[in-house]
Amino acid sequence: MSRFPGRVDLSLDFERKSDRKVQSSDITTTSPHLEFIRSHSSGKLKFSPEQFYDFTASDLEDQGEIGQGAFGNVIKMRHRLSNISMAVKRIRSTVNEREQKQLLMELDAIMKSESCPNIVQFYGAIFREGDCWICMELMDTSLEKLYKYVFEKLNETIPEDIIGNVTVHTLTALSYLKDHLKIIHRDVKPSNILLDRRGHIKLCDFGIAGQLVDSIARTRDAGCRPYMAPERLSLSTNSYDVRSDVWSLGITLVEVCTGHFPYPSWNSVFEQLQQVVHGDAPIMAHSSVYSIDLVQFVNSCLIKEEEQRPKYKQLEAMKFYKKYDDKDPTLVEQARRFVGSYVARVLDLADQRQQWVTFDNANGPA
Repeated sequence: MSRFPGRVDLSLDFERKSDRKVQSSDITTTSPHLEFIRSHSSGKLKFSPEQFYDFTASDLEDQGEIGQGAFGNVIKMRHRLSNISMAVKRIRSTVNEREQKQLLMELDAIMKSESCPNIVQFYGAIFREGDCWICMELMDTSLEKLYKYVFEKLNETIPEDIIGNVTVHTLTALSYLKDHLKIIHRDVKPSNILLDRRGHIKLCDFGIAGQLVDSIARTRDAGCRPYMAPERLSLSTNSYDVRSDVWSLGITLVEVCTGHFPYPSWNSVFEQLQQVVHGDAPIMAHSSVYSIDLVQFVNSCLIKEEEQRPKYKQLEAMKFYKKYDDKDPTLVEQARRFVGSYVARVLDLADQRQQWVTFDNANGPA
């Protein structure tokens, strides 16, 4: 069981890797996807335009697993020469063609997002015994872990100023993907929004991002089903656009504001279809905890009818968004410090609680 303050879980639901040594010959060299990945696995780490290194696997110190998923596992590793810790996705060479395409989509997206401060950064990649190691920026926690600890262990709610900053940074990342890469994320959820003690908020996990053709995507089955918009679940429609990610953002914000997922548990896909497609959309109720501007913003994201749901630009014009969309560098820095101090406080409390549990277990009855 992983403890809360452990480094960020990239929510890839990794299977355990077998003990078998994977050889370079296991890779299908004719795969265009892995060949593309190979061509970008230069053995160079680039932390900034001024800081880059040649490296091999021996230059990395394994600091423990921090996540598992469909392709392999995620390891926290320290680059010895720079002393920088990273999240390293170790991708099995035995992934199938569909998984290779997802891997390629993620690698392509993060490589092209270097100029966006709200998307996790790509540092470099290498092949090791046939497996591909993708080195990425390491964050401290996910929004999912943060809000669950705050609600369940601290018996508190997430401050509106934190939610406002999360909203602006996430929408900024989504807008960047659409405007610069012509893709939609398709898997917006609390576990894919990452935070750190320095106050950074970043979007991750682009393995199922969808290419837009004339602003429309058509693949139905990509993404985490509980956060999917009605139009993506409905059998009567065969296309959708950025407003599907707007819906997912709305579900995410309701969950973070209330401390629980807005729908009851589903026992089957049929139940989900009935409730999301044919039932009423979730509504965030007015309360003394959050402002009317936040409530209106969230409920706008959750308009069930796709054609009436706002796109990114319309959301950015709303009062709640504009309050936290600071342009003044001084205000931006103040907001970053506020977020960082809040994240640090929660993580420190979680660390202390873990230490208390360890102490009690060590000194309890034999």
